[in-house]
Amino acid sequence: METTRLSTKGQIVLPKSIRTPRSWEPGTEFTVEETPDGILLRPAGYFRAADLNEVAGCLRSKRKAKTSALSGASDMRAAIGREVNRRHDSGRY
Repeated sequence: METTRLSTKGQIVLPKSIRTPRSWEPGTEFTVEETPDGILLRPAGYFRAADLNEVAGCLRSKRKAKTSALSGASDMRAAIGREVNRRHDSGRY
């Protein structure tokens, strides 16, 4: 077990033997969480925050599309309405 010291600026240096295997380079951001056992330090998420509009539709599906150019939006709205009514009648909503 290695030890480190808190600086007057509130900084802690992580020993190289901990940083190197994890590829933690200078500038790596961490989240800090207080737990009953002590302090938990984790690297911050690797994905930047994204808006739903940026990612909607980016995953491919193996299912058949629910709409097509031939069926139109009104058919989809009617199908959604039927499903909402079915779920409401069954007590889900």
